[in-house]
Amino acid sequence: MIQNETAIEFLELLGANELEAKVSLITLAESDSKYLKDLKVNFKTALKSENINEKESALIALSIAANESSEVLIKYFTATSLQNGASKEEVGEAIACASLLSSNNVFYRFRHFTGKEKYAQIPAKLRMNIMVNPILGKEFFELMSLAVSAVNGCEMCVNAHENSLMVLGTSEERVFDAVRLSAVIVSVSKLV
Repeated sequence: MIQNETAIEFLELLGANELEAKVSLITLAESDSKYLKDLKVNFKTALKSENINEKESALIALSIAANESSEVLIKYFTATSLQNGASKEEVGEAIACASLLSSNNVFYRFRHFTGKEKYAQIPAKLRMNIMVNPILGKEFFELMSLAVSAVNGCEMCVNAHENSLMVLGTSEERVFDAVRLSAVIVSVSKLV
């Protein structure tokens, strides 16, 4: 049974119970790690932004949670997205974005890593119709795509999405906040 007050509060915040805590969270709780307090503060702070509204924050976090396969965070951010005005279709698109970009990131990282011109000439043959006319709008879908690509470590995709966002008039502060939020969600996913 978890005795650490911060760990208990964090699980309650996420609507999770002790059975959903990973061994890593239990270990931090048992060692009374100060990191848990930092993570709780980072979590709350990253979700509040001058450049990303609450609905967008929840949808980006949902996309990252799906990318990281964290059931606790997927449930939490699905509910949070809906509470902040997202439709079921928008929630689905955030999850679809994570799946699509996971595929793209593997593929384009391979092309980038090998650096072979031949691989760049062979058609990808990956369907990406969701990117053409996303329900969430082109700018926001690009922002989510950039966030997932940053998490997945695809330099080529990060640069392409960041360039598209600049062309669309997105501020660098908005991009930065989306990536910072994504980094925090990944760190939380290691514990729940």
